[in-house]
Amino acid sequence: MTDALRSQLTEKGVEYVFCSFVELTGAPKAKLVPVSHIEEFARDGAGFAGFACGDVGQGPHDPDVCSVPDFHALTILPWRPNTAWVPGNLHVDGKPWPLCPRTALIRQVELSRKQGYVVNVGIEPEFMLLKKNSAGEYAPWDAFDTLAKPCYDLRALYRNLELMTTLLGFMQGLGWSPYAGDHEDANCQFEINWTYSDALTTADRHTFFKWMVRTIAEQHGLLATFMPKPFGNLTGNGAHVHLSLADAATGKNLFLESSAELGLSQLGRWFMGGVLNHARALSALVAPLVNSYKRLVRGAPRSGATWAPVYITYGASNRTQMIRVPDSGRFEIRVVDGAANPYLAFAGIIAAGLHGIAEKMDPGPMNHDNLYEVSEEGLLARHIEVLPGTLAEALDALAKDAVVQGALGTSYAAEYLRVKRDEWLLHSRGVSAWERDYYLATY
Repeated sequence: MTDALRSQLTEKGVEYVFCSFVELTGAPKAKLVPVSHIEEFARDGAGFAGFACGDVGQGPHDPDVCSVPDFHALTILPWRPNTAWVPGNLHVDGKPWPLCPRTALIRQVELSRKQGYVVNVGIEPEFMLLKKNSAGEYAPWDAFDTLAKPCYDLRALYRNLELMTTLLGFMQGLGWSPYAGDHEDANCQFEINWTYSDALTTADRHTFFKWMVRTIAEQHGLLATFMPKPFGNLTGNGAHVHLSLADAATGKNLFLESSAELGLSQLGRWFMGGVLNHARALSALVAPLVNSYKRLVRGAPRSGATWAPVYITYGASNRTQMIRVPDSGRFEIRVVDGAANPYLAFAGIIAAGLHGIAEKMDPGPMNHDNLYEVSEEGLLARHIEVLPGTLAEALDALAKDAVVQGALGTSYAAEYLRVKRDEWLLHSRGVSAWERDYYLATY
């Protein structure tokens, strides 16, 4: 097998391979391996000092974690075709490591398949292009991109045409079938959409996409960021997830029922009910930063709307809902942001949805209103629940939710909660510029 693999790579002109994995935050790590030595890495994986890699649950005294590559997901770099990237699953001492995000998603994918389902996922990643200004601070790079409502602005999109067409062309060459790119609601904010795939493929592609965008932006002298809320006065970066289930045997879309309300089958409604039921715990995975909860607010930025959900609701093509049903046979989860680790986010969503199917969780009536404008009294009267307002609140919800914790596994859930609670503690103890500006001269 390994001789054949080396021959296949050589025939494609590949000389080097990034053997890669992601840690808890979703940040990619890698070793660069010459194809002439690919056999040992294909067999045993690339070894890493786990403690040096980030949050993988190791200390400096522990044995190496090894990323065992999944060559089915190998991707040749379009901008450097003699080099490829291949994601892997973490092992320690020859056994799967329980604190591996990709492995957590694979478990949920396999569980879904045992129940007869293929989970299909599409994603809409938003990012901003920034550059340091004269004060040494990062800011939207384009001095002409100043409209209060810049969404879909042709002139700003044209000024970024080289970067956007480069990315679209690369994605076409990779076979991802990108179908649109646009200027989004914040200044110097963009989005590129490509055709959905099964959950694992989409998670792998999203991981590669974020790295690719940053790489091409750097070649243009820019910083690309997927940070949920870089600027208080501008719309934040979401990563809306579109989801459906297909029959594992036939490929039929099991969420599609044209005669049903919103074109969503009973199975789809139960799955959606599970996501809504576990929404507060899921927030810890799909909105994983302190900063994430500055995006999930009612208050409007300069464009007039946050375009981010606050309430645990669903509706038709209504972008003030947590879940939107834009078309028959699928639904969109709008709470997911640009910092989410796609492997953990998808694993949690799948676990919640399967629980909804198992328990036949009805999502209740849909909402039609602009929920940003409904009064607190009106929300209470309609028993509309609120998403967590802080990372600490989301972590508390996760700590009480056995289903979402189960998507990660017992040991990984405990480590995730520990790491993220430490993050919240660091934030709470930090002294911000706002605090100095607001308090220093008064007290």
